[in-house]
Amino acid sequence: MTAAPNPELRDRFWESVPLEEMTAAEWEALCDGCGKCCMSKLIDDDTDEIYYTTVACPLFDAGLCRCTDYLNRQERVPDCVQLTPDNVRTIPWLPKTCAYRLLAEGKPLYQWHPLISGDPASVHAASMSMRGRVTAFEQDMAHEGEYLDHMIEEGM
Repeated sequence: MTAAPNPELRDRFWESVPLEEMTAAEWEALCDGCGKCCMSKLIDDDTDEIYYTTVACPLFDAGLCRCTDYLNRQERVPDCVQLTPDNVRTIPWLPKTCAYRLLAEGKPLYQWHPLISGDPASVHAASMSMRGRVTAFEQDMAHEGEYLDHMIEEGM
């Protein structure tokens, strides 16, 4: 299934428009729907090394790989980070496949990205999303140590 063209998006805007000059619709269209940013991360206090987990935010819909209350997510989940053109350059835990990170680093989008493929399901077909990979939700974790049982490689 190919998505219908969105009249709010300039043709191949991600190749020529700086992050700071994108419209709200263009900014939101950069999200590939992988759900990786909605998973808990562990950061080693001594080394700053980042460990990725399959533990999802309470608002994450594991089947759709989307937030169930995107508009109110920051009120409902205080540590939810809203990505902006300024902070995508400073957030170390953004996945290496994240379009925001890629563009901030001057790199192209992957062929499976929905803006390239024209198919919103291409991220799932390429096995680049968290669909079918969530093993727990934050609200089910009784102790911080339990997160260690859900660690994964970032590049998965």
